[in-house]
Amino acid sequence: MRRRARRTALTALLLAAGATACLTGCRSGQGDTSSGDTTRSAESTTSAASAQSASASASAPTTTPTPKEPFTGLTGAQISERALKATTEARSLRMSGTVPDEESGGTIKIDIALDRRGDCAGTMGMNGQGEAELIKTGDTLYLKYDERFLRAQSKGEPQADTEALVSLLAGRWTKMSAGGADAKETAGFCDLDKLLEDAGDSDDGTPTTVTRGKATTLDGTPAFTLYETDGSERNTVYVATEGKPYLLRFESGSKQEPGALSFTGYDEPVPAESPSGEVLDLDGLDGMTT
Repeated sequence: MRRRARRTALTALLLAAGATACLTGCRSGQGDTSSGDTTRSAESTTSAASAQSASASASAPTTTPTPKEPFTGLTGAQISERALKATTEARSLRMSGTVPDEESGGTIKIDIALDRRGDCAGTMGMNGQGEAELIKTGDTLYLKYDERFLRAQSKGEPQADTEALVSLLAGRWTKMSAGGADAKETAGFCDLDKLLEDAGDSDDGTPTTVTRGKATTLDGTPAFTLYETDGSERNTVYVATEGKPYLLRFESGSKQEPGALSFTGYDEPVPAESPSGEVLDLDGLDGMTT
């Protein structure tokens, strides 16, 4: 059972890496062009969309063109810098969408709100095979797995061990110290301070061209599209045009690493409350193997 907890921690670490990559995607690069590139960027949208995964397309929010042209006089790189600054200064946010899982070659689905106090709450799943709920509040990490998730993560294990695991944990809240060895990585994922710090500082030196797109709305929120070209890959970024220019959505144009993440709930309270009712204390169980 401790082995399962560590595997879950690794999953969370992968989620954090995927989210950080998406946030750093909003960083500007060299070679940005003026508004004259807007038409070329818009005409390239079709090729970018075709490179996205089916899962990202299926979960894409509804977008509707709007006539107003925001960010007048700013290049794509300048808009990108403003979005990066606003996003990395947020006190809390919610991430939802899909990112690739390099270990399994599948897809990780997440929907998690987190803040700078280190609290978080949400869900995650892998390859459509069940779901795990996650809450971290204060120094305690809570996890609840459904049966499909446990069985998928136990693939290859003796049947008796799998059945015992499912019987003990399925549909039941568990808790452990957030500072413990089994929870440390997962708890670290809930650290928005660190996540945004890494996003703001990361830069691998690869030139990225950012070009202007057009005004639109994303699930009713006024937005502006940017197109990022990195080598042969072309990603799409949506930036808020009302209030602070927060990053709203990132859609990967990579065939090797498809996925999309939406960012909402900026500066809103995170619903990280301890579960009510019976909670299994994993730190208090004896005789568990590593």
